[in-house]
Amino acid sequence: MSESTKDQIAVVTGGSRGIGAAISSRLAADGFIVGVHYGRDENAAAETVAAIKAAGGTAFSFRADLAADTAAEDFWASFDKAAAGAGVIGQPLQVLVNNAGVTLRGAIEEFSREDFLTQQAVNVNAPYFIAKEALPRLSDGGRIVNISSGVTRIAFPEIIGYALTKGAIDAFTLTLAKHLGPRGITVNAVAPGVVDTDINASWLRDNQEAIEGVAASTALGRVGQPDDIASIVAFLASDGGRWVTGQTIDATGGTNL
Repeated sequence: MSESTKDQIAVVTGGSRGIGAAISSRLAADGFIVGVHYGRDENAAAETVAAIKAAGGTAFSFRADLAADTAAEDFWASFDKAAAGAGVIGQPLQVLVNNAGVTLRGAIEEFSREDFLTQQAVNVNAPYFIAKEALPRLSDGGRIVNISSGVTRIAFPEIIGYALTKGAIDAFTLTLAKHLGPRGITVNAVAPGVVDTDINASWLRDNQEAIEGVAASTALGRVGQPDDIASIVAFLASDGGRWVTGQTIDATGGTNL
């Protein structure tokens, strides 16, 4: 545990599963008090918090529906209630990780308006307004890390709507970094490629052909793991990342180089 991060809070949206859970666990191991946000899976959030505590860290979970019109207000109200219950209300907010997102599939001809708007709400509107509402809470010298995607560089027409939302995240990251620079707050994005998480389980896990195909497309020759992404986020959240801002870090293992 780092003394420099002790008593500082890191909040991870979608922090209960997959990449989010790995980020939550890593930041807790680095000494942060971690607020683990979840949207639906209360059990997964409880398991992530329990694992963090078993490893000697400090964490609490809270729920908010990021597709709701009042997502940001609900998010921070739920956070405050949970932080008070955990006895950490008033501790400085040092890190915000906008990780939560949904991947809805369909080429442009078949992608419904409803799915487009839902994905936009969760992937773009929520990070924007959650970050906006966080600014009075966020410490000078703090960190915002947004999770983007390799699909902004590599074309996948079957998830065109998702790619659009992540392109927006990259632009948001760049512009917000410039705006918050005078406060010493860094803003960066991390862009994963294919990662072995539940969201990819249906086509990737137990499918040797798919695994080999993904591995062959990467310079490093394997499928990404949640900890690969968490390590990059941890660097950006650390003092070591203090001179990096406005960047989208490619975390695809060198896919399609």
